[in-house]
Parts: sequence; C-alpha cells; structure tokens
Amino acid sequence: MIHQPHPQIILASASPRRQFLLKQIKWEFTVDPSEVDETHNVPEQPDQNVMELARRKALHVAKRHAEGVVIGADTIVYHEGDILNKPEDRNHAMELLRRLSGNYHHVYTGVALVDAKTGRQTTGYEKTAVKFRELTPAEIEAYVDTGEPMDKAGAYGIQEYGALLVERIEGDYFNVVGLPLVRLMHLMHEFLAR
Repeated sequence: MIHQPHPQIILASASPRRQFLLKQIKWEFTVDPSEVDETHNVPEQPDQNVMELARRKALHVAKRHAEGVVIGADTIVYHEGDILNKPEDRNHAMELLRRLSGNYHHVYTGVALVDAKTGRQTTGYEKTAVKFRELTPAEIEAYVDTGEPMDKAGAYGIQEYGALLVERIEGDYFNVVGLPLVRLMHLMHEFLAR
C-alpha cells in the first residue's frame, strides 16, 4: 500500500496541512473542499462526532464526481468533556491556551472514504494524547501574536510554532496535524480489497 492506492483520489478538504501530508506519501489527488456544517452534536462522543462529520464531508463531495475515492476528514481537540473549536477571537485563543497549559488533552481525527461511483463508504478514527508544558502568560500572548492559533482547533498547530508548547505526545503525530496516515492507509487498503 506504499504506492498510489487508487487512480483517482479526491480530498474533501481545503486544509493545507492535509494536502501536505498526502503529498508527503506521494499520493496523487485532487482537492474539492466540502461545505458541510461542521457543528459537533454530541460532546460526550468525540469519536462518533469526527467519524460522522468526515462521512458527511466525503458524501457531500462524492455527489459532485462520477468516480474516484473521496477522503473526508475531521479533527477536534477534546479536553475534560469539551470540544475545543477554532478560537472566535484573540481573547478566546488565549483562554483556550490557558486551559491546555500544563494539561493533557486528546486529538481525534475521523476519516471517511466514499466511492463516488457506487456510494460505498467506510469510516475510522484515531485518538492521540497531547501534553502541554506549563505556559507563562507572556508565552501565550506571544504565540497568539503569531496569528497561528486563529484557524486551528484548540488554538494551536503542532507542526509550526505550536511544537514549542507540546511536552509529550502519545500516539500518532500525524493525527494531531490533521490526517492519521497509517489509519488512512489501512482504511484504504480494506476499502479497495472489498
């Protein structure tokens, strides 16, 4: 499964991070972002939430294509029973980072595959534990000043300056970036073998 798994892969995401990861493993793909509502309905079930949203994104895009395998993905940051979405503004970003400082949280990414021709589908998810180091108020402010937190769930991106906030990670690093590559590979392999 190291090679290109399917002649036509469509990524239902505008995320530059997900596109970078697929390019990193040399998969050829086109990008067709979905426009589905990304509201998470049941905070107590983060795994179900991310899989359902990934499925809805992939299905939405699959309807626009005659063939191909559509990849949908959804990533959330989950802390003490709450889903921490993208910050609404600067103050909200600082509040989220204060909350994560010195604590563990979990990152969930749901992945869905839909065959555009037949409508066949499958879903899976990955969960990674992330521990932030203790952050000073000045560090939080300096990080928010970079602008990096504003378009990211939980107000940080591990692949950029946010790497300096993270003390420990348990699980799949690429999941935290936004696309669990090994989980995706296994899903794709099983999907195409059926």
